[in-house]
Amino acid sequence: MTIDKSWMSVKDRSSDEYVGGVKAFVERAKVYTNESGQIRCPCAVCLNRNLHDLSTVEHHLIEKGCSVLSWILIHRWSQRNKKGPKTWPLVGAAIEQLINYDRMHDWLVQYFSELKTVVGETYRSYMEVLLGEGIFNVDGELWRRQRKTASFEFASKNLRDFSTIVFRDYSLKLHGILSQASFKNQVVDMQELLMRMTLDSICKVGFGVEIGTLAPNLPENNFAQAFDTANIIVTLRFIDPLWRIKRFLNVGSEALLDKSIKTIDDFTYSVIRKRKKEIKEARENSKDSKHDILSRFIELGEDHENQFTDKGLRDVVLNFVIAGRDTTATTLSWAIYMIMTHPHVAERLYSELKTLEQDQAREENVSLLEFNTDDPNSFNERARQFAGLLSYDALAKLYYLHAVITETLRLYPAVPQDPKGILEDDVLPDGTKVKAGGMVTYVPYSMGRMEYNWGPDASSFNPERWLKDGFFQNASPFKFTAFQAGPRICLGKDSAYLQMKMCLAILCRFYKFTLVAGHPVEYRMMTILSMAHGLKVNITRLP
Repeated sequence: MTIDKSWMSVKDRSSDEYVGGVKAFVERAKVYTNESGQIRCPCAVCLNRNLHDLSTVEHHLIEKGCSVLSWILIHRWSQRNKKGPKTWPLVGAAIEQLINYDRMHDWLVQYFSELKTVVGETYRSYMEVLLGEGIFNVDGELWRRQRKTASFEFASKNLRDFSTIVFRDYSLKLHGILSQASFKNQVVDMQELLMRMTLDSICKVGFGVEIGTLAPNLPENNFAQAFDTANIIVTLRFIDPLWRIKRFLNVGSEALLDKSIKTIDDFTYSVIRKRKKEIKEARENSKDSKHDILSRFIELGEDHENQFTDKGLRDVVLNFVIAGRDTTATTLSWAIYMIMTHPHVAERLYSELKTLEQDQAREENVSLLEFNTDDPNSFNERARQFAGLLSYDALAKLYYLHAVITETLRLYPAVPQDPKGILEDDVLPDGTKVKAGGMVTYVPYSMGRMEYNWGPDASSFNPERWLKDGFFQNASPFKFTAFQAGPRICLGKDSAYLQMKMCLAILCRFYKFTLVAGHPVEYRMMTILSMAHGLKVNITRLP
């Protein structure tokens, strides 16, 4: 039976067109009755055959087919006035999601530019295998306990000072790799290098260990590879309806995920055992304890009220590694891309960094070293001297750099969508009803592009929107949602800004970046808004 189904397109249709399409379809698909009361099928093959000429199997197939088609038609027709993406029976909005998978966030922007709320289908967190019972994957008392402990640690001066040293050291390691590449006229993938830098940094701050992925020869690391693989596969669960079957059979991507989690766990548990032994020995020899997050949680876990098991410590630290690695690296990648594609921003930022360098040298009574951009030794020595001037307080003076990073996060938030569980039936401010047990997702990627939030230039990269009389001005966290808001606002916000400002200050003071001709810059559909093809650039040294 040949029937025109073009009216069933997911594209928007007027209600008249839709109703007309339904009527035409039903008219052509219905089962006809002849003069003697016998039923016959309207298809080209069966048009002149009575129903008794059809086999029982054929009869039932036609009957079931018509029932299924009617079900689909009724379902689609019932959505003619529905907000947001249209759904199909059984598969929900998966068809539209798959069609728009590579541009998912921009697809949502189109809906949110007209509707402030789009109702979606309920789904549960698929991240437990990786996040465990860490702070990002738990609720209730367990979440409150971890939040209280973590908030105390992130506010401590010891961790801040330790982090400043670590971030400076690894930013200088990255500078060394870029310096070598610039003198050899080599193309580099900044996203890959930044991922290595942030992984090394967060493992040092989180675990207190060196994993060395940012060594000059850029070695492979089993933990880093397993971490990346697990992150990708867990994200793909959101669109893979067969993942539970694959997990049960331990085949395909789920088998690879299981192998990756084992590698992650082996590394993490070995570090936990080693650190516990070091803490015990330090106490016996009256030595100072370390300031990394793992050491602090081990010590706090000795308190009867906390009592973190090895599994609990694994979950706590891995959550901080996940939060502090990919998010920071992708934001730095997008920031460098924004800077290189907006020359006036690059010029103003370079000017701010040069001014800070001179002011800090004067304030600390230091003579700046002479250097030549064609001499590797003097060039690298000057970079090291500049990095030494970048204290926590000095970085706080870089208002324009802070604005550049914040504007990048507005347009390219590290976590573009963030789901939350619904505890009780509620009604959102625009009248949308939500039910307990479901999920509601807020979408920072779309919110940062809404003109009703940011004005007619919402889609433009404009760091100046964050400045007033030369000083940085914060926006409400309920408007600028890159770090969440309310009780779950990001604890690592200040730490993230500290690392990003340290890294960009060193890089943008001494290098100009140029995108490799023809290199595509597109986001990858993952939990984190990373670049699908990396960020391939050429590097030029600056005086």
